[in-house]
Amino acid sequence: MRFRVLLAFAAVLTACRPETLRPAVTPYPDASAVEIRLRPAEATRRLAEALQADSITLARVRLRDGYIETAWLDSASGRPTTQRPIGTGVVRLRSWADPGRPGNTVLTVETLYRPLADPSLPERELERQVPRTHPTALKVERVLEALLKRHGGPRPPAAEQPAPSQEPALGGEEEQPEE
Repeated sequence: MRFRVLLAFAAVLTACRPETLRPAVTPYPDASAVEIRLRPAEATRRLAEALQADSITLARVRLRDGYIETAWLDSASGRPTTQRPIGTGVVRLRSWADPGRPGNTVLTVETLYRPLADPSLPERELERQVPRTHPTALKVERVLEALLKRHGGPRPPAAEQPAPSQEPALGGEEEQPEE
């Protein structure tokens, strides 16, 4: 009996994998985002395919975690580069696919650059979002718009019924407050 309990406990532990390979950072508030009608894993897969089709080379795609990342890329070619990642000519993309409304996913994509090198600071503190007019940011916007057009956004909320109005009963006078 005890062996069966231990075996069941071991099976539960091996089946449960709470770990994630996402980095412990959140997207910058000015990152591009869209909510589409797909589950997170499928939205991640479709975004990865669309970015690759638009000549952006991906380094990591984690469907289970809803996460995509590139190495440092030459912004003109979208290919990995060995150049030092300083300035807007060398960029990196990170994407998160998080559950939105039921049946929907919020895709968030940051397009980052480093304005300077400072070995005394953590890497994340050196990263900045590129301007919205940057060529790679424009590519990302086009990809997100195409995904939204193809898969749709969240359904509009159902129209709410107006609450019944509170009118005084017929034939009676309204009560006057005492003075």
